[in-house]
Amino acid sequence: MSAWVTPGRPTSAWSLFVETHPVLVFTLPAAAVVFVLMVFPVFYTVYMSLHSWFASSLTAPEFIGLQNFKRAFTQDERFRNAIWLTLYFTALATALQVVLGVSLALLLNRPFRGKGFFRSIFLLPMVATPVAIALVWMMMYNPTLGVMNYLVGLVGLGPYKWVSDVRFVIPALAAVDTWEWTPLITLITLAGLATLPLEPYESALIDGATPAQMFWRITLPLLRPTIMVALLFRSIDCLKTFDIIYVMTAGGPGFASETLNIYTFQVGLFYFHIGYASSLLVILFALVLGVSLILIKVRRGAW
Repeated sequence: MSAWVTPGRPTSAWSLFVETHPVLVFTLPAAAVVFVLMVFPVFYTVYMSLHSWFASSLTAPEFIGLQNFKRAFTQDERFRNAIWLTLYFTALATALQVVLGVSLALLLNRPFRGKGFFRSIFLLPMVATPVAIALVWMMMYNPTLGVMNYLVGLVGLGPYKWVSDVRFVIPALAAVDTWEWTPLITLITLAGLATLPLEPYESALIDGATPAQMFWRITLPLLRPTIMVALLFRSIDCLKTFDIIYVMTAGGPGFASETLNIYTFQVGLFYFHIGYASSLLVILFALVLGVSLILIKVRRGAW
């Protein structure tokens, strides 16, 4: 009795490629999305930074090399002011957030009744939208009806104009950013505290160490890598903060809170100078990258 053999369907080149390279095939769609949404805009921004072009112009972009960067560093006083304000805001906000976040984490790590409830309450600001937070704090900073002047008045200070005063606008904005993002530092630090070994503390108790000595000699050194990760995240975010500042002051009064991100927005979407705005974005990217590399190097060192 003879056996019937059914001929198989011819295998196409694409089917063969899918069978032999499944990882590549399944990652291609995601890679394409990343390229379109991230890689291409970065390269196009760098390309436009070397050109002079206004969005309202009917002519093609004119190649001018590094002239936009030369103008920024040698002729543009607003740019230099924006760089200083960006670094000032970042340093102030991150310092406050790290100090308060680590302190809150140490408090919330202690055993007490209602610990889970208080942890949840302290994490709520982080999940609110920045625009809503900015609007609420604008009402709190109101010179006439705001609660902030009432609170400082209880200790004999004020009244202050807060975001309308060039002396206080950056600290006031940093306070808002601190209120919103300190819970992130707290959350990261709590995760770090949960992984600390108990043996060093047991040895320290046997040797008669005080709580302060255990904090400075054991807890803080063991938490340094975790704190540096939190500091890195927040430094990057603070350098490119936009929403809170724009909603509350739009860079004012005058240019007193015009950070580099705000200034770039003004140049690109109000003055339509796309080429110069692109060069400012490249500088902002270089600034963020530089700060990130410094913090990563510090984290890997003996800090």
